[in-house]
Amino acid sequence: MNKILVQKFGGSSVADLDKIRAVAERIVANRKDGYDLVVVVSAMGDTTDELLDMAKSLSANPSRRELDMLLSVGERITMALLSMAIHQHGFEAISLTGSQCGIITTHSHSNARIMDVRPFRVQDELAQGNIVIVAGYQGTSYRREVTTLGRGGSDTTAVALAAALNAEACEIYSDVDGVYSADPRVVLTAEQLVSLTHDEMMEMARSGAKVLNEEAVAFAKRSKIALFARSTHKSDSKGTVIRPDGFDEAVARAERGIPTVAVSHIAKGVFVSASESADAVMNVLEDLDCVVCEWTPGSRCDAFLSLENIHDDALEENVVSCGPDVEFETRGLVSAVGDGIGGRPGWIRIAHRALTDCGVTPLGIYSSRARVSMVVDSADVEKAANAVHAAYR
Repeated sequence: MNKILVQKFGGSSVADLDKIRAVAERIVANRKDGYDLVVVVSAMGDTTDELLDMAKSLSANPSRRELDMLLSVGERITMALLSMAIHQHGFEAISLTGSQCGIITTHSHSNARIMDVRPFRVQDELAQGNIVIVAGYQGTSYRREVTTLGRGGSDTTAVALAAALNAEACEIYSDVDGVYSADPRVVLTAEQLVSLTHDEMMEMARSGAKVLNEEAVAFAKRSKIALFARSTHKSDSKGTVIRPDGFDEAVARAERGIPTVAVSHIAKGVFVSASESADAVMNVLEDLDCVVCEWTPGSRCDAFLSLENIHDDALEENVVSCGPDVEFETRGLVSAVGDGIGGRPGWIRIAHRALTDCGVTPLGIYSSRARVSMVVDSADVEKAANAVHAAYR
């Protein structure tokens, strides 16, 4: 059997028929190079958002189960069209849904997690010489329900399949030519990164970077899979490699006095803080994904949540009802990411000085080994991101 290559193409890469034709040409070229190919696709362009708008025009609070049934259609449209485009080049391709690929998930609709991958059908199709096109973002629960994996879930689909198939590599294609030291649309001096570690990429994804999904990177770390983030539109794109053996490079950066890989940001999130009602607030937040969460039982809790991860319309009401001391405010977050950055007070103070020098008052500074995060007013996010990026790089 040939070496297996797993590729993932995001929604902007397959936004219309011309782009689908271009992706088909790239896939065929890779097939001619001798690879067995498994290609994971997202929904075309804004299809998912359009389907969600249709649902909400009918129901203010649609059933999550029915939303999964509806939203999973977007990727199925793309996979079938791409398979047809590949057939036009004289190559055999077959499209498969997440359930047909053996992707088994938890039973949590709209935000399921992959529990297991049983890729027997994929392996059979590869053995027959077919290019396998997979609908990303979806699977089937242990109760045989259609589930979706949440925003960025197609990345996770690709990495999970790469691990299960023992693939040579997993390539993630988008409009961006790799991972940058900050969002280049906000920080004009951002530079493309050649490589970084899984841990660094996970921290970047958690704190706002959109290039790769956090859970996908975590999956890659556990499976020791190298990820390549590349541009769909540049055939010579080297992109950025996220590899498990980047620790020496991270240490070298720190020894040179440059612990930071990148600066990421979240323009809109929610900052929750409480003192006397800290324990009650933590009970409300216990099943949610927080970017920042610090808790001293019986004393204080602070938490920052990205609005993208909040699906509960009653969250504010439930949190505020915990007590009169609870604050629930729309805020932004700016984070400096790099292995070891949170382990030395001097490096943390660089971020604080950068904010105060540009006239931004941090509402809270929180650190882990690989990240320093600062809660700021939403209006100050871009100014703060530029200042912190300049201070560290």
